[in-house]
Amino acid sequence: MNPEPGGDYDEESPVSADLVAGDGDIEASLRPKNLHDFIGQPRVREQLQLVLTGAKMRGGTPDHILLSGPPGLGKTSMAMIIAAELGSSLRLTSGPALERAGDLAAMLSNLVEGDVLFIDEIHRIARPAEEMLYLAMEDFRVDVVVGKGPGATSIPLEVAPFTLVGATTRSGALTGPLRDRFGFTAHMDFYEPAELKQILMRSAGILGVQLGEEAGAEIASRSRGTPRIANRLLRRVRDYAEVRADGVVTREIAHAALAVYDVDQLGLDRLDRSVLSALVRSFGGGPVGVSTLAVAVGEEPATVEEVCEPFLVRAGMIARTPRGRVATAAAWTQLGLTPPPDAVTGGIEVRVNEPQASLFDPEDP
Repeated sequence: MNPEPGGDYDEESPVSADLVAGDGDIEASLRPKNLHDFIGQPRVREQLQLVLTGAKMRGGTPDHILLSGPPGLGKTSMAMIIAAELGSSLRLTSGPALERAGDLAAMLSNLVEGDVLFIDEIHRIARPAEEMLYLAMEDFRVDVVVGKGPGATSIPLEVAPFTLVGATTRSGALTGPLRDRFGFTAHMDFYEPAELKQILMRSAGILGVQLGEEAGAEIASRSRGTPRIANRLLRRVRDYAEVRADGVVTREIAHAALAVYDVDQLGLDRLDRSVLSALVRSFGGGPVGVSTLAVAVGEEPATVEEVCEPFLVRAGMIARTPRGRVATAAAWTQLGLTPPPDAVTGGIEVRVNEPQASLFDPEDP
């Protein structure tokens, strides 16, 4: 069974293709195994190839690597590939799991020379663990404090040379000292539809789905530039094709299936359309604060801001202004409405003649 080129599909470790039993295991088995199999991110792949090859030629460990970018683009998969390219073991953990310095010290002390330590969502690591990580990254040692009060003793522990691979969806949340200790930083961008189509065709082959070229392009165009979403939509289209058709995914079948799952031609789902509808119909296109918008659609503000807003802003349907979110002309058109004369157009940040925010605005957008 061939590995699937593409992105970061879930948080599980890869499993043998022979052990595949369900969708979760299939997702894990689809991960690319080397840089050659990884489709997309050509600049990042080229840079990583140089970093890893140079380290192998010198017989040492590569510099610590930071991978940043939105969820689902392949950061976890890339960390696994780095370990595979180096012929090293991969140790996985996450920032929220490292609540105490002792947790990190235990993990570092078990590393073997050349191991790759992957910390997902590294910007959420606890401050005591982060400060211990500084010394481990630079000098390959940690200081463990034993005891309390005046009798406390610091015991230095040597750490085998290792490569830290950190992944973050919010690189701006990293502290300066931690960011500066990474020798190579790679930013992963959204995928082009043609790249997503290649990922889907490969995934379909592994899943045993008969996917037509046009159907692959149709699903790719609605996947928000994200491999994880593309594979998820493929599985749902497969379900529709097997239950309501002959199992062959044509463009018409893909279109009908995605309509059942409320995914439109641009990749907007039910929540996205609810946000746009509330912004346009309830608030006249804005400006309106995120918390008010979230109440209008019955969601938490963090959900609207972190799940819906990034794609809607990137699609040019919402503009962020000093006073709140504003629907662009594209949002009005998407809902089948005629945009007002003063509607925001693409690339414009604020409405014409919009009053500036003051310190006494009743709501923080």
